[in-house]
Amino acid sequence: MKSLLRTRQAQALLAALLGGYLRFVLHTTRWTLDGQEHFRPFGAGTPAVVAFWHEFLPLMPALSLIANRLPFYRQGPIHTLVSQHRDGQFIGAVIQQFGILPILGSSTRGGAAGLRNLLAVLKQGDMVSIAPDGPRGPRRQAAAGVAQVAALSGVPVLPCAARTTKRIQLKTWDRMSVPLPFGRGVMVCGPAITVPRDGWKDAVPAITEALNQAAARAEHLCPA
Repeated sequence: MKSLLRTRQAQALLAALLGGYLRFVLHTTRWTLDGQEHFRPFGAGTPAVVAFWHEFLPLMPALSLIANRLPFYRQGPIHTLVSQHRDGQFIGAVIQQFGILPILGSSTRGGAAGLRNLLAVLKQGDMVSIAPDGPRGPRRQAAAGVAQVAALSGVPVLPCAARTTKRIQLKTWDRMSVPLPFGRGVMVCGPAITVPRDGWKDAVPAITEALNQAAARAEHLCPA
């Protein structure tokens, strides 16, 4: 059975099923955008590095759904960094169903190519999204990559988080929440963080703190 589930056909079917489920759930959730003033300049066309903790991964496609309903939204496609491992490719197949374009790469495999591709799409004016504690943790601790991308591109980091009232809490390393339909949801965007090219290492704790503040805000606004 494990061998069968690893086949390309099985992975494609599972990705289609999961994507369909998430589309149903996210479209039947009543969303609120908290921090619209922080999102506005980037939604209007300025590139940004959208950062979020790995536990919010199933909810982040909602940012695209919410943004497309805003009258000022003029941004191009959102790109996101996913691992070159089979799990990352599976996630890429799921998020493509929301119009989000995956970029394959990680800190351990394909990192240089992933970084070059991220910088290229930022240069052309698009947004990219990164979970800086993924793909395997430690939970809620930002790795250096997100600050490096922001410093090299000259593009700010936009810290985000999301939460829904109806969810299942998984017992995974990141304590990921799987959303359930017909609930209420909030997408939080915090103040953008500018990362200096020569001082990007000093920005990593600030990014971690900003992401934790966004997560706390989402949990406060959208308790179970």
